[in-house]
Order: sequence, then structure tokens, then C-alpha cells
Amino acid sequence: MMTDPLGDMLTRIRNACVAGHPNTTCPSSRLKLAVAKAMKEEGFLEAVEVETKEGRPLIRISIRYRTNGDPMVDGLQRVSRPSRRVYVGLEEIPKVRNGLGVAILSTSKGVLTDRAARDAKVGGEVLCEVW
Repeated sequence: MMTDPLGDMLTRIRNACVAGHPNTTCPSSRLKLAVAKAMKEEGFLEAVEVETKEGRPLIRISIRYRTNGDPMVDGLQRVSRPSRRVYVGLEEIPKVRNGLGVAILSTSKGVLTDRAARDAKVGGEVLCEVW
């Protein structure tokens, strides 16, 4: 039984980057799809597509690599877990690696990056950090 599906997706991305795989798949959900799309918009992923296999929706995530072969994702960290939720207000939204990384938040206006949440003037639950 999986208790943290988002953590599972982040681990699959992390493992694919370390192994040098071009893509990975994971079971689909609206939250995981929104987080993956936010990572794609920030330039960490190449493509995010939903496909169906054996009647179940899957998210196919294509990993983006630099010209020297290193992955764009240097690190992923799950901040808010099922056992410990982390909520922040507008003034407390973290800056990841002094702005070089991105915090992804679940807000009342949807899943947003830290910059978009500051622009929208909303806080929320810090799901993960990517750098």
C-alpha cells in the first residue's frame, strides 16, 4: 500500500536522473500531473504526457539533460509529507537555493511555483523543492 503517491513520483524522477534514463512513468493523478507540469514550465523536465496502458492512465515524464549529459534536476526534496504537513503564508514562502531552485506549493489557486504564488499573493502547502 502506497501512502505517499507524490513522493513516489519524485523518487521515480530522481532515480531516472541518476540512472540516466530518458523518461519514466508513474500512475496518474491530478496533483502529480500539476506538479510535473510545474517542473516542466520551470525547465527541469522535457515533456509531460498522459497515456493509457491496460486501461489505467499513466504519466510519461521525459527527463531533460544538459549538453554534457548531466540531468537538469540536481535534487528533489519532498517537504510536506503525509505525517507532517508544512503550510506557509505569503511572507514565509521559501527561496530554494537563493532563487536557483523552485518550491512547488498547493494553493487555493491551484498548484503553483514559489514565484507564481508570490505574484498571486497566496500561501499554501509546500509540496516539494526542486533544484
